[in-house]
Amino acid sequence: MHIAWGSFLLALLVIVLVPGPDFVLVTRNAANGARWGWLAAAGVTSGLLLHAMAATAGLSALVVTVPAALLVVKVIGVAYLAWMGLQILRKSGVVSAGPEVDLPRSGGAVFLRGLLTDVLNPKVMLTFLTLLPQAMDPAAEPVTQAALLSGVAVSAFAAWWLAVVPSVRWLSAFLADPRRRKAFERCCGGALLAMATAIAVG
Repeated sequence: MHIAWGSFLLALLVIVLVPGPDFVLVTRNAANGARWGWLAAAGVTSGLLLHAMAATAGLSALVVTVPAALLVVKVIGVAYLAWMGLQILRKSGVVSAGPEVDLPRSGGAVFLRGLLTDVLNPKVMLTFLTLLPQAMDPAAEPVTQAALLSGVAVSAFAAWWLAVVPSVRWLSAFLADPRRRKAFERCCGGALLAMATAIAVG
């Protein structure tokens, strides 16, 4: 089994670092106290886990029944990475309002909001369904590969939240500067375009 770890981990790193609705939700809750930040992060991670399980089952079934479909999914994946890179470059420096976060009412409410933020986010689903096939070995058994790659993806996001919640004030201040945010997002967008190109010609 030959998994393309290099391109997979690099793409995953960029996707993890790009701020999205889940980042806004976690940081704004963490600003009210570490406990609320951890609960929001737990909810977001649980949503990711549900998408990972669905992607593992769906991709595995697809590859087993229609092996040629893996190529189609890979082509869609390249297009998605390129599209996401272009969107990041186009919107670089623009601060998104993201989900509004009031003062937390209960731990359950914060967790549920984090869960729904990722479960109902189509970009998260597309990330799993397009990123995983780029690294899978078509000649190897798909279930183990999809489960392993999904586990690594969820673990990467969980590790990111472990770093974000304790350092929420520093991260918020860093990304609040329009110039730093613009440069950071341009690097992320460029990296995604480069990866899409490398996969397409590889």
